[in-house]
Amino acid sequence: MSTTFRRQLTAMICLLLGAILLLGLSFWVLFNRYATEEKESSLNATADSVEALVQAYSANYPYNWDFRINLSVASAASENDILICSLDGTVHICSGQIQSCRHIGETLGSRRAQQVRQSGSLRVDTEVSRIYDESRLAVARLITAPDGTELCIAVVSLEQADLSELTGRTIRIFIVTALLVLLIMILALPIFTRRETRPIRDMAAAARLIARGNYKVRVPTGYQNAEIEELAVAFNNMSQALESSDTVRQEFVANVSHELKTPMTTIAGYLDGMLDGTIPKERHPYYMELVAREARRLGRLVRNMLDVARLQDQGIPPQQMSSFDICELAGQTLLSFEQRITQKGLNVEFDMPDYGVTVHALMDAISQVVYNLMDNAVKFADEGGSLWVRVVPQGMKCIVTVGNTGPTIPPEELPLLFDRFHKTDKSRSGDRDGAGLGLYIVKTLVHAHSEDVYVASREGRTEFTFTLPIGK
Repeated sequence: MSTTFRRQLTAMICLLLGAILLLGLSFWVLFNRYATEEKESSLNATADSVEALVQAYSANYPYNWDFRINLSVASAASENDILICSLDGTVHICSGQIQSCRHIGETLGSRRAQQVRQSGSLRVDTEVSRIYDESRLAVARLITAPDGTELCIAVVSLEQADLSELTGRTIRIFIVTALLVLLIMILALPIFTRRETRPIRDMAAAARLIARGNYKVRVPTGYQNAEIEELAVAFNNMSQALESSDTVRQEFVANVSHELKTPMTTIAGYLDGMLDGTIPKERHPYYMELVAREARRLGRLVRNMLDVARLQDQGIPPQQMSSFDICELAGQTLLSFEQRITQKGLNVEFDMPDYGVTVHALMDAISQVVYNLMDNAVKFADEGGSLWVRVVPQGMKCIVTVGNTGPTIPPEELPLLFDRFHKTDKSRSGDRDGAGLGLYIVKTLVHAHSEDVYVASREGRTEFTFTLPIGK
């Protein structure tokens, strides 16, 4: 099957061949014209010599033996044939043979001779070709004495075959060179094609592996071709992103399956026990309460997953963001935990400016962030421990901190706290009410505002801090 690269390269070779042919034709025409002009110039130079020679022997040039010898020498030196014609165009001296020659008696024709006498010099290729019975390039020159008397007509010519041979040799060299270049290109085409298309074939093979589910495959980089290098890097980035996405998907499916299985197993177990009589009727209200609590936890899990998915898909529309007092929102949220705080005997510290701090964000989303952080702080605080909320404006940012006293989180766990479904209790049995989505939702909501959230835990004190933009 022909590849795109091969088709393009073949098209380029065809275009190159056409260009070479056109160039060769143009070169042949131009060179032939140049050679003709040069030869015509040489004929005129020889005619000048003949004119000087005739004028030197003008007294009796037709019968002077020295004149004829010099004429023959001039012809041999210039490699041009010379004819001396009378004024009516009849040949009576030929440089080829001093005494007798078959050309003597031939004529240019009285009409053509008259034209030469009128113009002084003229191309007479057709007439001379007829005299020599071969194609010739010829120039006829009217020879006059120093006093202006017309003496004769000198015809200087050369065989067209000589000119054609010169032009033909040049064109043959050009054609042979061009064909040699084309042959080398055609022979090099498969090697060049394989070398240039190897990266594409590697990427195609890697793409087939990815289609079969192998997201670890990578293609080599470091190509000299900038476009291929950019494509290889983009391909590897895509493969890495798919691998990460697949890992997250697998973890998500596994975690969701685990989280959904626990309440559903509990609900099914309690209901089966009540239906088959294992649980006495007098204990039904107690276990129905447990079933209701597990159902509510299952509902919260599904609702939170849907909220996160919707936020990641749609983002936060700018028109829904507004300016509000974060201190007032934090205070109202803290009041909603009053009963739980009292039950655990927590000491609450509420540190914020008296004039409040206005931020610009999605109020419902930030309310969810503060609620989740406070819920965790109350849940994991020691009995009789402390809980604090701090709001500090700093430049164009507002820094909100929610902390508590309680078990120190191991350093290796800190980077994982904001992962989906992550719990520090690997058995997930310690926190029956949690789904492991609270902090993940916090991170998602804060990052949707292009802000940061981080955690610190040391010596029994844990603090979650996030930032918001100051509003006007």
